Amino acid sequence: MIDTLFLALTELLRFEHLAYMFLGLFVGLMIGVLPALGGIAGLSLMIPFIYGMDQVSALAMLIGLLAIMPTGDTFSSILLGIPGGSSSQATVLDGFPLAKQGQAARALSTAFISSMFGGVFGAVVLTGFVFIARPVILAFGSAELFMLALLGLSMVAVLSGRSLVKGIGACCIGLVIGSIGAAPATGEFRMVFDIEYLYDGIPLVVVGMGVFAIPEIVDLMRSNQSIAGEMPLGKGWTRGIRDWTRNWFLSLRCAAVGCTVGVIPGLGGSVVDWIAYGHAVQTSKDTSNFGKGDIRGVIAPESANNAMSGGAMLPTILFGIPGSGAMAVFLGCMVLIGIEPGPSMVTTDLHLTYTMIWSLALANIFGAIACVALARPIAGLTKVPFQYMAPFLMVMIAFAAFQSTRSVNDLIALLALGVVGVLMKRFGWSRPALLIGYVLAPQAETFLYQAVQFNGWSFLGRTGVIIIGALTLASIFFGLRNRVDEHGKVVPVEDNAPDVPQFKAHLPQIGFAAAVLALMGLALFDAMQHDFLGKVFPLSVAVVGLVIVSVLLWELWFGKVGHHSHFDAELTGDHVGKPEVKGLWSGLIWLSVLVGLSALVGFVLGVAAFFLAFMRLRVGASWLKSLHMTAWAVGGIILAAWMLSLNFPSGLLQSLIDLPWPLR
Repeated sequence: MIDTLFLALTELLRFEHLAYMFLGLFVGLMIGVLPALGGIAGLSLMIPFIYGMDQVSALAMLIGLLAIMPTGDTFSSILLGIPGGSSSQATVLDGFPLAKQGQAARALSTAFISSMFGGVFGAVVLTGFVFIARPVILAFGSAELFMLALLGLSMVAVLSGRSLVKGIGACCIGLVIGSIGAAPATGEFRMVFDIEYLYDGIPLVVVGMGVFAIPEIVDLMRSNQSIAGEMPLGKGWTRGIRDWTRNWFLSLRCAAVGCTVGVIPGLGGSVVDWIAYGHAVQTSKDTSNFGKGDIRGVIAPESANNAMSGGAMLPTILFGIPGSGAMAVFLGCMVLIGIEPGPSMVTTDLHLTYTMIWSLALANIFGAIACVALARPIAGLTKVPFQYMAPFLMVMIAFAAFQSTRSVNDLIALLALGVVGVLMKRFGWSRPALLIGYVLAPQAETFLYQAVQFNGWSFLGRTGVIIIGALTLASIFFGLRNRVDEHGKVVPVEDNAPDVPQFKAHLPQIGFAAAVLALMGLALFDAMQHDFLGKVFPLSVAVVGLVIVSVLLWELWFGKVGHHSHFDAELTGDHVGKPEVKGLWSGLIWLSVLVGLSALVGFVLGVAAFFLAFMRLRVGASWLKSLHMTAWAVGGIILAAWMLSLNFPSGLLQSLIDLPWPLR
């Protein structure tokens, strides 16, 4: 055993190993800063380069990239309000409000030290956990995994805001969207309506950016201010470290949560940050600032997502069962360089296992240092007037969304979900609840089907199921006591809009709720067309959704003025009475222009036309500045596509004329 550990340490400290690890860190940081590309895209990029490399060097480069991704994507989550990847979605809730308050430096330093601690903690725990991992993992059957999915859904109670009805309704929307495509049990296609794009479901990147990123861009575009205004940005780095020190036990608990969730196959990084965030809320006495800039809302998910990377590595290397989407790509890379996952990883190749784990810890330390070193210039983005950043972000988001399935329909779905996200934010529907429902829908349905097939309904009596069920009930209880609300105090409608009749003021609310009710009815009708195993899950969700939204409609129609269900940011927000603030839909109109141009003339020509129009008509810039900004935008996406081997959306023009790259 000592010889094995010494061999692993020798491999770890080799100059070549460290050099390739730093290369992986550099590439991962560059990709991590770009919104929504994430670890799957980064690891996929590495595949062509690992052919012919020795195993240890290839693993060093892959693990360097894997370690930095959950840390690097913190930049866009905190500075721009755009989830950098699936593991940084919860960070947006409190990190972005802190940036808007001029405390981006504080939020970033806290996030980096939390990420570093989580990664190192995960590696330390996993070093001793290798030999006991097998019985622990095998103890979880489909029934226990289904209950863990329900535990994740219980976070809706935490994130439902002032209206539990709207929170559950939002979760039902997410569950319906998540059930689009093939049923796990029967393979029947649900809610596709003969639209080819829907047969594989709507990608996570499109849902996450449509519901989170687009509403924030639309909101910031309404005024011509920068994200952080005139607040000082360069201070607060040491304060962030002090914040983490005061909350070290929370960071420790969330890192443990990240390790545990990562070890369990099937959950992965898309939900671990929400579970950690919910834990932070449930265990806090004062929750009034969560969702508005509470530093604990940054510490919890950032500690968990880096620890999760180490945890997810265990089932991947020991059993060939990827613990997350990124680990599925990592598994393929292992096979390409001649490493077979399985029992050999704890016997003959044990030194490789420890080399990977310790490399992950070392990469987390160096990755956090690199992020701190580059944080100041990147954080300067919040000082730029948002009208100059908005078109770049729209182009970046559209470009990243297209890489999901490389169909123009990705852009159409992004626009449609952007409309939904804007309306949800306006009316106080919980967007995190929708995302949790979407992420957990296929897992919950698959595990429920398998549990019933293997054990019948008697699975409800299993010891593990009962224990996790009790934890879920406790989570709901504490979640209802400590709910997160991103909108602040409710102001009665007539206080800010005395000339607006009550019925007219609530009409947009009623219209949106009626549209959600129609969606649930459509899901119910579609579910009835399928076999029992194919319809039981969407049918149950649709029934719950119909009941919940019907209750909401009753509250909207008959509830007392000022009731929490009546919240409308257009009537009670800070922008009310300010004529200089643009209309709510102006940002979505510009995004629709970008999508329409891309569908007609292709992405590169569409971006050029979009940028010129935006800079001239929206910003009012001179022709020289407009052409300068357009050149940077077009050149940037062409360079990114060339370096990352990514494709551009093709339009109608490309089908009629044979154009050279990059116009084709």
